[in-house]
Amino acid sequence: MGIIQIKAADGHTYSAYEAAPSSEVKGCIVLIQEIFGVNEHIRSVADGYAEEGFYVIAPALFDRVETEVELGYDGSGMQKGIQLVTKLDPKNTLGDIAAATSVAKEKHAESKIAIMGYCFGGAMAWLSAATLDDFSCAVCYYGGQIASMADRTPKCPTLLHFGENDPHIPLSDVDKIREAQPDVEIFVYDGAHHGFNCDARSDFHEGSASIAKRRSLEYFEKYL
Repeated sequence: MGIIQIKAADGHTYSAYEAAPSSEVKGCIVLIQEIFGVNEHIRSVADGYAEEGFYVIAPALFDRVETEVELGYDGSGMQKGIQLVTKLDPKNTLGDIAAATSVAKEKHAESKIAIMGYCFGGAMAWLSAATLDDFSCAVCYYGGQIASMADRTPKCPTLLHFGENDPHIPLSDVDKIREAQPDVEIFVYDGAHHGFNCDARSDFHEGSASIAKRRSLEYFEKYL
């Protein structure tokens, strides 16, 4: 487990956090960060899935504009994270995700690969699943931009998690996704807000996080 360096197709070199299981690899997960960077929480998520038997790689997508980004969950951290996201070119971001996926392929050629993301990463996981051909399944947590990309059909089975009381993603957006993509499996968690999976923020909702992780693991077991 630790930081590795990856070179994208356009020559850009960036970092990624890598977590590997101590036993046989069940499958690979490309883990996409929130707007707060590949911070302690995202690394802990990677470690948790590695403990469940999956090889996980979390690319530092902000390295395109600023390296070693680890933001807190206060107002200033959120503001900077949003600013960094606006500076990213989605085409380059997809290229960096593709390069991280290639690393997983090289290290575990016999394993299937999933993509999973949170917040900004949830939307990027959706876009990646609809654009790239590498994934056997996708799991997206509270991706705020998914509704605006609801016409982009994922190329693999896809599972979405949303909070009932998310102030950034109204339930009308969830309904829009359901209507546009009836084959996508969607769960809405009662009483949960945006970021309910993150135990480092005030909106952490332990019950919802536990159920969502169980469902995500079942999804990975099914498709990987």
